[in-house]
Amino acid sequence: SAALRGRIFAVWHQMAQRYGFQEYDGPPLESLDLYKAKSGDEIVAQLYNFVDKGGREVALRPEMTPTLARMAAAAERHYKKPLKWYSIPQLFRYERQQKGRLREHFQFNADIIGEGSTSADAELIALLIDTLRAFGLTAQDFVVRLSSRRAWEEFYHSGGGDPDRAYAFYQAVDKMGREPEEVTAAKLKELGFSLDRVREFIAQGQPTEELEEILGDLESRGLQEYVTVDYSIIRGLAYYTGPVYEAFDRKGEFRAIAGGGRYDNLLKVISRGKVDLPAAGFGMGDVVLTELLKARGLSPSVAPELDAFVLVEEERFRKESVRLVQKLREAGLRTDYALGPGKSDRQYKYALARGARFTIRATQEGETGPLRFLVKEVAKRTEEAVDPEAVVSYVQSRLSVSD
Repeated sequence: SAALRGRIFAVWHQMAQRYGFQEYDGPPLESLDLYKAKSGDEIVAQLYNFVDKGGREVALRPEMTPTLARMAAAAERHYKKPLKWYSIPQLFRYERQQKGRLREHFQFNADIIGEGSTSADAELIALLIDTLRAFGLTAQDFVVRLSSRRAWEEFYHSGGGDPDRAYAFYQAVDKMGREPEEVTAAKLKELGFSLDRVREFIAQGQPTEELEEILGDLESRGLQEYVTVDYSIIRGLAYYTGPVYEAFDRKGEFRAIAGGGRYDNLLKVISRGKVDLPAAGFGMGDVVLTELLKARGLSPSVAPELDAFVLVEEERFRKESVRLVQKLREAGLRTDYALGPGKSDRQYKYALARGARFTIRATQEGETGPLRFLVKEVAKRTEEAVDPEAVVSYVQSRLSVSD
């Protein structure tokens, strides 16, 4: 639901800002050339792309990193380095919908630009871990599998791999386990490698010097139990250049929860050589995360929509009721009321459906008695008569006690 998504967004914002990241945004519509420059012509089949009224080839963004690279390259001189930026964009991919992968979703992106040391990679992985922990997930629920694209590059080139076909090799390895074994074996054989040889390299799993530095950094934070070296992770995107990682649930029930890595050449490619800055980042989608949280009984609780709902049981009290609604809202209380005539029970049921914590209704003894408001605390089913000028402070005090 939109309410649950809003709660997930709130945690994403909170954790990014706790780590000192600044929010940015970009256009959902980009030039098709931006994605071709990054991934080649084959990416087009995965995009919602079309020709606009100006005759330009454009596409709905399938990911945020190329947009970020373009924006950072254009404006980097105006900012102190490193840039620590985050965003929660809506992304679109034209592909077959399946469990954990939809044609549109939202994604938490966090990136550090202008810092080439492994401290930036460790900072990002720590943010990823702490964000998942903020939802109540523990080391028994998820693990971050850390690998090195640089190590894979050395393996590929030392094995005589064609430099022009490296991306096809990375794609084949990335899909291991998701495609039939014979399909993977055939792809690798065409590229000059055997499946056994690739599996042997993965099994050895010797961390590179840069991976050792990242592990040491995370250990100093007390986060070592959340990370393991796993060379089966390679990341299918072409632009990764160094450490790469993906977060998975320990039970193996879902697709990757998040993934990222270092992409030191992307700004140079996007800017056609004008800007050359190291960069690293990760993305965490809302679809798999939501499924995992629901499966573990950890869906963020959706807060009540309303603090108060003012019932208008008699039209002669509408003016006084509206006046109270305005005062409640000016006091910062989330308030709604009956816009038109309606039966009391129907109004009350509507208030409950909106999650109102208090209902308020006007009452008067006879035609000339003093006007009072009956304030009902829904959860406790208690009701008290309050003078009009005291209703706001009364509701505020009761809310502070219950919170």
